Amino acid sequence: MQPDERDYAYLWDMLDAAQTIRAFTINVTVNQYMHDRKLQLAVERLVEIIGEAARNVSEPFKQSHPEILWKGIIGQRHVLAHEYGEIKQERMWAIVSVHIPELISKLVLLVPAEEG
Repeated sequence: MQPDERDYAYLWDMLDAAQTIRAFTINVTVNQYMHDRKLQLAVERLVEIIGEAARNVSEPFKQSHPEILWKGIIGQRHVLAHEYGEIKQERMWAIVSVHIPELISKLVLLVPAEEG
């Protein structure tokens, strides 16, 4: 089943936010991240955007792409949005350093290249 245009838009939002996280953190160490509140807040917001976009991707598309951990992505968004007092920066660093690069590699295969 082909995704509809809305799915592509949400996938693009996810990819754009993930690539922005990567750009913000590419040469950042864990120690630098742990001491940079502005960077932490920026990453948290971008992870929220990824989760909100993932939540809006159609169920048929999600089911046809189990390689993306939809529930985990959406669940992390809920933690950031509703349980912000419980945010563990060590967990956020794992998202930045492990999960975001993995997500980018999966999304680039799903998001149509821009024509230009």
